[in-house]
Amino acid sequence: MDQQTHPAAERLFPVALLTLSGGLQDTYTYLRRGRVFANAQTGNIVLLGQSLFDGDWSRAARYLLPVLAFALGVAAAEFLRLRPSRLHWQRRVLLWEILLLFLVGFIPHSLDQLANALVSFSCAMQVQAFRKMEGFAFASTMCIGNLRSGMEALYAFLRTGDRQDRKKARLYFCAILLFALGAEIGSLAVELLDLPAIWLSCALLAIGFWPLSR
Repeated sequence: MDQQTHPAAERLFPVALLTLSGGLQDTYTYLRRGRVFANAQTGNIVLLGQSLFDGDWSRAARYLLPVLAFALGVAAAEFLRLRPSRLHWQRRVLLWEILLLFLVGFIPHSLDQLANALVSFSCAMQVQAFRKMEGFAFASTMCIGNLRSGMEALYAFLRTGDRQDRKKARLYFCAILLFALGAEIGSLAVELLDLPAIWLSCALLAIGFWPLSR
């Protein structure tokens, strides 16, 4: 299927911007907001369990809040999807995400837990609203599913030579590389900009509005 036949939100350009933003967000919260993952809730749940086992309730709260915020973000995206509006629901998700991340840039270190919760909330909205890349299921804010699907497609291509499997593998590994690039950009940005570095995510998401309007 030609790329132009896919919905705008599934095409490579907006997908690339979303994925770069996803990697940047995770690096931002981990390096500048108390070593908490904004997107990888599995890591937060592991650290939450460890904290509860150690009886460290303060540390447990640090990891519980982003998990709860992520869950609420999924619900919020579904609310926007089902609520009638003249503006497409995916664009409304991006608007809210940009607004929340912009506010995060002003939140001081004394409120890192609030900042992490807002990033996790916006991340969940993004991953719920943008779930396909040229027709293939993917995630723009984490890598484990993309890695599994990429290796599955690569193995299928090596076994059968099917060009569709080759394309699928190429797209998934491209998404992983973009996420890693976004993480590296985030690492450099927090060194230069500190807390406002998250505004780079806002810029990437704002640029993503243009293809969604076509």
